[in-house]
Amino acid sequence: VLDEAQNIKNASTKVFRAVKALRAPFRLALSGTPIENSTGELWALFDVLNPGLLGTKESFASRFARPIEKHADADAAKRLRALIFPFILRRKKEMVAKDLPDKEEIVVYCEMEPTQRKIYEAFRKQCRAKVEKVIADKGKERGAIEIFEALLKLRQIALFPALASKQFAGVPSCKFDLLSEMLDDILVEDHKALVFSQFVQSLAFIEKLVKERKVPYSYIDGSTKNRKKEIDAFQSDPARKVFLLSLKAGGVGINLTAADYVILFDPWWNPAAEAQAVDRSHRIGQTRKVTAYRLIVKDSIEEKILALQEKKRALVSELITEEASFFKSLSGRDIVGLFD
Repeated sequence: VLDEAQNIKNASTKVFRAVKALRAPFRLALSGTPIENSTGELWALFDVLNPGLLGTKESFASRFARPIEKHADADAAKRLRALIFPFILRRKKEMVAKDLPDKEEIVVYCEMEPTQRKIYEAFRKQCRAKVEKVIADKGKERGAIEIFEALLKLRQIALFPALASKQFAGVPSCKFDLLSEMLDDILVEDHKALVFSQFVQSLAFIEKLVKERKVPYSYIDGSTKNRKKEIDAFQSDPARKVFLLSLKAGGVGINLTAADYVILFDPWWNPAAEAQAVDRSHRIGQTRKVTAYRLIVKDSIEEKILALQEKKRALVSELITEEASFFKSLSGRDIVGLFD
């Protein structure tokens, strides 16, 4: 029995090979995110559970993965869904935890001040020209690292310009100002909040703010040694009002039902990760309504990420889950459009 079975999603890893080598008369896999990045992860799961059902890795790629991810082929998706349907028991949280309180998800927008916007626009034009050339010269696959570097730079400027360059250390962040106001409102009403970011540098800025306000808090990122201590203190100590978490370290596998507010400081390519983060609070044991805020900088790369998530995840989501990331299915035109 495999729990958190998405950990064998990569068929080239040692953990996949080790699990596949185990001998058992019956195999069961449990996962909240069986498709996180691509349909190839589904092949890996089924190659362990039911070898041969989806063919070889190469035949799966040609029959299903490429048509679905690159060409939004509805017929290929339908055929794949028919193959896997008899072997999947899907249970959404609402079906098994009917007493859970409501959950509300709200997108909150903010606008860059003139200085931040000027920096953003300058980098946007520079990055757009660079990415167009990379795609023309190398194609999006071979140029993926350079494309992601350009995207990262724009995302950093939208968050804290100082993340992109030390020369912008004094430039204000519209999103940070918004977060500061939101935390004030949440804390004055005696609520607890989880604040997620995938950038540890962003968490450092937020941690400084919380310390300045003298608000007791918990903190987890990839370097945290004693996660349990931080979690238990937040859950049991009424004075600990804020929990700062990195996506990778705190997005799965922990219960934080003491919080009834969740703030996603930056959007992530994979909407499954966002859903997992929100569900640290909205799970069995929660007695209050949970409110989740997604903070988005208007007229920036963040707004375009949201739009592309909706556009590109729809087809893959029909296969098994409601979340799937989408970068591999983007065309060169889609990518360049991120820099418009």
